[in-house]
Amino acid sequence: MKKLPIGIQDYKKIIEGNYIYVDKTKYIYDLISSEVPIFLSRPRRFGKSLTISTLYYIFKGEKELFKDTYLYNKWEFKEYPIIRISLLDTASNTEEELKEGLLKIIKKEAMKNEIEIESNHYKYAFDELIYKLSKKGKVVILVDEYEKPILDNINNKEKAEKYREILRDFYVTVKSNDEYLKFIFITGITEYTLKSVYSGLNNLMKISFDKNYSNFLGFTQKELEYYFNDHIEETAKEMGISKEELLKEIKTYYNGFSFDGEHFVYNPFSVLRFFDERKFQNYWFESGSPSFIYEYVKGRKIEYEDLVKYTVDSLDFTTREIEEANANIFFAQAGYLTFKGIKKYGITEKYILDYPNLEVKNSFSKLILEANYSLNEESYEKIYEIYELVEENKIEELIEEIKRIISAIPYNLHQKRESYYHSLIYTILASAGLNVTAEELTNLGRIDLLLEHNDKIYLFEIKLDKSAKEAINQIKEKKYHEKYKIKNNEIYIIAACPLDIGE
Repeated sequence: MKKLPIGIQDYKKIIEGNYIYVDKTKYIYDLISSEVPIFLSRPRRFGKSLTISTLYYIFKGEKELFKDTYLYNKWEFKEYPIIRISLLDTASNTEEELKEGLLKIIKKEAMKNEIEIESNHYKYAFDELIYKLSKKGKVVILVDEYEKPILDNINNKEKAEKYREILRDFYVTVKSNDEYLKFIFITGITEYTLKSVYSGLNNLMKISFDKNYSNFLGFTQKELEYYFNDHIEETAKEMGISKEELLKEIKTYYNGFSFDGEHFVYNPFSVLRFFDERKFQNYWFESGSPSFIYEYVKGRKIEYEDLVKYTVDSLDFTTREIEEANANIFFAQAGYLTFKGIKKYGITEKYILDYPNLEVKNSFSKLILEANYSLNEESYEKIYEIYELVEENKIEELIEEIKRIISAIPYNLHQKRESYYHSLIYTILASAGLNVTAEELTNLGRIDLLLEHNDKIYLFEIKLDKSAKEAINQIKEKKYHEKYKIKNNEIYIIAACPLDIGE
């Protein structure tokens, strides 16, 4: 059984170490054959750095590393001089620190290629490196996490703009040296800053939302079942469930990421960690969600409703700078939201946003509760009891617990609008680790909240201007529950009002 490449981002180490490699070289072949400069954005820990590493060994000409891949008999594997840049570990506490970090990257790349750089200016050093390397052949440039210094300062608009200017000066060198370049591949988490930072690189092909590359990073269902079959069987056996049951649970927790609204992939980091630990946990979210995310949510008082209320189109991702963009656009690129479908308005297509899966829904909801609602420690601990009450089907206790949690939120934070309570109750249930959906469509209207657990369905109707009894009657009259009868589920109807919650 092949090993799990957890945390390994070096392609050569994966191949030579007998680790699982999910072959993505068909997509890479299509890209490098075009020789067009490429940009791709994806959330953190989604395989961007491994892709950079794979490209590095392709252009180093190390053909035997690709023996069992799609690419092996299709590429010339000629060696090209390579400049490999990663801003992942570049310090950016000050402008001078960022400039010094960029210069250090360039000089390190020069040393690898036995080239001496005379300039001590980050921009001119980069220009000098490209020119001198081109004496050995057309140059390949690979850039990883291109906008990280700006992301690190997303809550400081002035600082972000200064860093953007530095990066613009640095990257414009790529455009001015086009005649010396063979291939360019740039990747990062967001596409916002791309337009201003790479303003001169007008021939850059952006594939972040291209349906032809929607499955490029992340694991498809077919890839999961093929490459991880041995691990699936071993895990199902250890957990005492069938293979089918295990696959269903893995899908609920870790699938659901989409970059075109039509095709869906698994989070690769969470899948690898799951097969290693063999238990369901929130691996991706808790592996290092940046601290600025918490401050971003807190500073903007973001609710669930703010994130999913409006559809977006691809232009929304490039028309503003990152620190000025709407929250739902930012979180969609960062991976906390994803495309769940497409709505068509004539020839215009817009994406429907929501959390990708149970892992992100649970973790991000906890973050929103912590950042926005000022719950005391005792009340926050009560969140964990919500799951047990649903597990034991104790409806009355569930209602009372929700009421207690809401009442523990400082009065001045409450807002007199239904959407506020939609978001709050949704966030409470999702934080408890429950699979809750907002505004589930029926043939006669919308259910405010749908909670599915084991073989039971819980339908929530939230009203400010009606009593709990009136809200329940509305559910019955509009027959919101009818569509679930065919599943032979037990169905519970719950009405929630600010001062009157009933079953």
